Amino acid sequence: MTTPVLSQSHPSGRPSQIMKACRVHQFGPPSVITLEDVPRPEPGEGEVLVQVHTAGVGPWDAWIRAGRSLLPQPLPLTLGSDLSGSVAALGVGVSGLAVGDAVFGVTNKRFTGAYAEYALASAAMLVKKPATLGHVDAASLPVVAVTAWQALFDHAGIDTGQTVLIHGAAGNVGTYAVQFARAAGARVIATASGADQAYLRSLGAEKVVNARAERFEDKVHAVDAVIDLVGGEMQARSFPVLRPGGILVSAVSEPDDTLAVRHGVSAKFFFVDVTTDLLGRIAADVIAGRVVTQIGAVLPLAGARTAHEMLEGVRSRPRGKIVLRVVP
Repeated sequence: MTTPVLSQSHPSGRPSQIMKACRVHQFGPPSVITLEDVPRPEPGEGEVLVQVHTAGVGPWDAWIRAGRSLLPQPLPLTLGSDLSGSVAALGVGVSGLAVGDAVFGVTNKRFTGAYAEYALASAAMLVKKPATLGHVDAASLPVVAVTAWQALFDHAGIDTGQTVLIHGAAGNVGTYAVQFARAAGARVIATASGADQAYLRSLGAEKVVNARAERFEDKVHAVDAVIDLVGGEMQARSFPVLRPGGILVSAVSEPDDTLAVRHGVSAKFFFVDVTTDLLGRIAADVIAGRVVTQIGAVLPLAGARTAHEMLEGVRSRPRGKIVLRVVP
């Protein structure tokens, strides 16, 4: 199957203040994404204008595109949150960065704007990119890696010697959660499909339960924490496997407080908060080899529809993060 390329309204050689961006004017399927010429934005206070080299694609992009975001998303909008590139201009009040610096991170708290040749980003959600971290890998990290870190350490309080059960461990957030937990000295139990068992063990999972063929609650008992990246029935069935006083942390849906009280545990849902400090810490882990990235596909900016068709399961998708390459 060929890759659909979004139509372009103007040839090359357009004025420098005009840029290409993948836009949504109405919520709907991947076909609502259009590649358009739009004015290049100017950074406001606390903002950085980034010349985008690569932009990460995540399921939250599909939720925004389809009108299912948890946050208000006024139309029209440019999709995308994760990005890696270089500083093109600085807004008032931004310090520690200079024009030309390589940076990576997230655009803003609405998670929009990155599928473009230039994007505005909050300086507090960017960090300088290490020279040894490539743009593709850098754009694959921010939201998923920070989500995994915050679930484990900021919310579940995982420490050396504890046992954590990670649902959806073969997904992009889950693979980082497995690696971070193992690096912290925790015992990791993962649920995933049978095809992912060897892969997750290679990342540090001590035990992998085939969630499609086995009941995890028959094989897992008295864990200190559950990191829920699946929701639904899997989440509800997880409370009995926690030790008294344990905690379930979900990045996908609000847990049932009634079930938590019944089993003498705590439960919480959280929304990721990307910060400069955490991005720097995660980049250091990648550079040191404590954590590895997993890239599933690299597509051009004009392939954004294809990327979203992969997210929707319309097209086959290899394991790992989808990244759009904006600068060839």
